[in-house]
Amino acid sequence: MAATGHRGRGRRTINEINMVPFIDVMLVLLIIFMVTAPLIAPSVIDLPSVGKAAQRPDQVVQVIIGKDEALQLKFKDTTSGISLKALAGAVKQAQNGVPNTAVVISADKSVKYEAVVKVMDTLQRAGVARVGLSVQLAP
Repeated sequence: MAATGHRGRGRRTINEINMVPFIDVMLVLLIIFMVTAPLIAPSVIDLPSVGKAAQRPDQVVQVIIGKDEALQLKFKDTTSGISLKALAGAVKQAQNGVPNTAVVISADKSVKYEAVVKVMDTLQRAGVARVGLSVQLAP
């Protein structure tokens, strides 16, 4: 309801917003947030640690994903460009009947995660058992 004021000749309404309820609500919300903020624990993500293998594999097939998401296959000091469709067959051929040969995926840090997952999925569907990611440790 609008308040009315009496001045001289007649009644005139005073159009003002009553700020008291607004301030009360804001103070209650402030108190609620102040009480609940310390109770909310920040989420902690447990990242996997880099372990060391007991023995280094004899043969390593390396799949390199460049900045432009172009694939290269490196095996025995030879590097060749390859498409995603031909990757599984080339890795199987590089393993040459030794299914336990390690396959390492190396990617540039600016490459989308989706490109790395596509390579991993392609290798998994082809039945490649040992697939790992290359990690560069900070000095």
